[in-house]
Amino acid sequence: MIKLKLNKLIVFSLFFLLTIFSHAQNSSFYKKSDTLNTKRKNAIILTESVMAGGALIALNQLWYQDYPRSSFHFKNDNKDWKQMDKVGHFMTSYYLGKVAMETLDWAGVSKKNQLIYGATAGFAFLTAVEVLDGFSEEWGASPGDVLANATGTGLLIGQELLWQEQRITVKYSFNQTKFAKQRPNTLGENYLQQALKDYNGQTYWLSANIWSFNKKSSFPKWLNVALGYGAEGMLYGNSNAVNPIQQDAYRQFYLSLDLDLTKIKTNSEFLKSVFSVVNFIKIPAPTLEINTKGALTFHYMYF
Repeated sequence: MIKLKLNKLIVFSLFFLLTIFSHAQNSSFYKKSDTLNTKRKNAIILTESVMAGGALIALNQLWYQDYPRSSFHFKNDNKDWKQMDKVGHFMTSYYLGKVAMETLDWAGVSKKNQLIYGATAGFAFLTAVEVLDGFSEEWGASPGDVLANATGTGLLIGQELLWQEQRITVKYSFNQTKFAKQRPNTLGENYLQQALKDYNGQTYWLSANIWSFNKKSSFPKWLNVALGYGAEGMLYGNSNAVNPIQQDAYRQFYLSLDLDLTKIKTNSEFLKSVFSVVNFIKIPAPTLEINTKGALTFHYMYF
């Protein structure tokens, strides 16, 4: 399902940057330009255009060609997967925009243009994917996906306009579950596939940096508090009587501590780059869970 493939885009984008940084750790590559660096800006525009265009062409030729085409139409899938796929769209849109903003900032592009051309990149790309879905008889464009994409972009832009920084970030964590073994073709056959496709093991977090809201305090700059959302018991997108295996799906809500790796002091520009890239991963920590079955659970260490 194309919705399950989109989570790969954020992982690819972030680790693409990490690969670049790892080959330039002893150069001036890291240093942000104080003024507009036209060469950097043009390189960014060319690279992102090629990557986005190539991804859309690949999806169109390698994925959609296996399914009948149709006239453009919408499909309401808002009840599927306890909305976990929608939260995945929210995170993907947020981070694609964030990566685009940060690369433009590195090139010395003005904040206004970063917001216009960078922060909206995630929404623009994912909207193009929805258009492809809309012309596929199998799928159809999802209004819920579009709303989730817009919300992720809105969180990014809203914080820049309000605080000129990201005090609240979106994070991800994953645990393997027993459900993938029951439907490996849909939920994944190995750890990497399951991390991308098995919604039962995924948790999405809003991680807020406490010190950022009171910078005169002596509170640790790197300590965050995080609110998480997950769901479990899902073998199919929805609970349908015709499903071969019945499911008992439920929602999970979490309260936990977290780390903002970008606020850990280090003199290494390479480590700063690594911390910035992997900061989308939620750090394991003591966690309180409550679910819609009425259970309240304390995890000494939850990832």
